Amino acid sequence: MTPISYLLRFIEEDAPFGDVTSEAVIPEGIKARAVIIAKQDGIIAGVEEAKALFEHFGVKVSVKKRDGEEAKKGDVILELEGDARAILLVERTALNVMGRMSGIATEVRRLVEKVKPVNPKVRVAGTRKSLLKPIDKRAIIIGGGEPHRFSLSDAILIKDNHLALVPLEEAIKRAKSFSVYKVVEVEVESLEDAIKAARAGADVVMLDNMTPEEIAETVEALKREGLRDRVKIEVSGGITPENIEEYAKLDVDVISLGYLTHSVRNFDVSLEIVEKL
Repeated sequence: MTPISYLLRFIEEDAPFGDVTSEAVIPEGIKARAVIIAKQDGIIAGVEEAKALFEHFGVKVSVKKRDGEEAKKGDVILELEGDARAILLVERTALNVMGRMSGIATEVRRLVEKVKPVNPKVRVAGTRKSLLKPIDKRAIIIGGGEPHRFSLSDAILIKDNHLALVPLEEAIKRAKSFSVYKVVEVEVESLEDAIKAARAGADVVMLDNMTPEEIAETVEALKREGLRDRVKIEVSGGITPENIEEYAKLDVDVISLGYLTHSVRNFDVSLEIVEKL
């Protein structure tokens, strides 16, 4: 689960000096019962995060839909009972987290199910194109995808700007000698560089912004050179929900999409007070 310390930053941002509306309008000590409801169909994520936030402020939580479960419009996800002010203080932050995570998980699940019949072994992954990594990465996992690198510290990914400064083979040699425990991935944009990267010992070769035809040609070249089984092949760049099946048909291991964290729409959830206690 996402660390509570990370989640509490959102509360601090949303209510730096308290929830002045609830404090002004609602008498102290009033208890209430509330529910969080799905307003559309999809895959639910962020339940554990919302639960942790409410419980941190003393609200009792009953989970009706768990992370990764499918919800239909109108389904109750959480039941809440406790101090009314506390419920309303956490409301928007909890809904924002659940909405974003469920939106990502729903889209990841849709794409995973779309490519699975085409290529059962290919994995759908996100990227680092996100400022909300702890919740976004967990949402991708809940949806059935691969989170990719969580941070710059997790794995070595040699990109075009690195190669503008250091030649490809030298960059890989330096990376391999830097740590025997870190996966070394190299981003390339041509068949020739893919061959060079595989020969130099890269663990993963990312074929970036290449057409399906170019990727197929590159994979065949790696096979002819006896290099295909030595590397994992990731494809990225220009891949959308509309064309992902074309890439899944190829002999690749991972399809990564920045779209999963920078363009997915939030899942619609709402909180309703159902009873004053």
